[in-house]
Amino acid sequence: MALAGMSAALLAPTAVAHAEPSPADLTRRIEASSTELERVVESYNKLREEIKTNEAAVARLQARIGPLEQQAKQSQADVAELASTAYKSGSLRTADALLGSEGATALLDRLGTLDQLTRQRQERISGYTADQRRLLDEKARLDTTLTKQAAQARQLSTAKKQIEQDLTRLYEMRRQAYGAATERPEPKAAAAEAKNVPAVAGDAGAAVRYAFGALGKPYVWASDGPNGYDCSGLTSAAWRAAGRSLPHNTRMQWSAVAHIGRSDLRPGDLVFYSGLGHVALYVGDGQVIDAPSAGRNVLKRGMNMMPIQGYGRVR
Repeated sequence: MALAGMSAALLAPTAVAHAEPSPADLTRRIEASSTELERVVESYNKLREEIKTNEAAVARLQARIGPLEQQAKQSQADVAELASTAYKSGSLRTADALLGSEGATALLDRLGTLDQLTRQRQERISGYTADQRRLLDEKARLDTTLTKQAAQARQLSTAKKQIEQDLTRLYEMRRQAYGAATERPEPKAAAAEAKNVPAVAGDAGAAVRYAFGALGKPYVWASDGPNGYDCSGLTSAAWRAAGRSLPHNTRMQWSAVAHIGRSDLRPGDLVFYSGLGHVALYVGDGQVIDAPSAGRNVLKRGMNMMPIQGYGRVR
């Protein structure tokens, strides 16, 4: 709701309008709303990554709970069988044992052995039950987390839809000003840049070549290809092509990479922008390839297009 309110505020007039907004004003408003939308998308991406992690943890826990339940049942059955055997083979002869020579000593020995075996079985049951309870408690906590995150994802999706509605109105005004609401996909853009792909060895080279191949494809929120990308979706897809795994979220990628200085930049490194709301793939000569924002296509441009937070190298 707060994000939707911020988005609505971007469109709220501060004074009575007496003239059509200028192209420059339209561009500023579109860029402001696009930036806000990208923050929502990256928050949504972060939730999706966390939900996937928790779902995998729940599955692992469930796989461990099953065998523990079987072990506990088997231990309970062992104790029951032990008690039954003791009753049938020992308890009915208690009187004979007491009346015979050394009867009391023999009986105490037998009862002591029975008690020891029973305690061992009960200890095993207690151990299994404690493990099972711990795992069930952990699963309950994870289920609660998944429910909460699903609710948050729905909230973010609602906010995203509101911002997209704002963008639709702005794009319509831009269409009236420029004749086109959004950039058309450029399928030949990658081919046109083929001669400019730097010769980079190893995994970084594979990531760079993938990024060049994505040029001209449209920005698609929460997507990591192959037909469209958002910013962290493009960088994660590029490095996935190189056999490396990066989370589909800018902040998580920032936490996953080794932080380096600007002077250490090499093709394949990541460039992160202020607020960690945007990330791009460095391709050399001060250039990056990125999925800019809604309505635009993947492009190569100077890396100083906005304030930079830092630089990272995929480990």
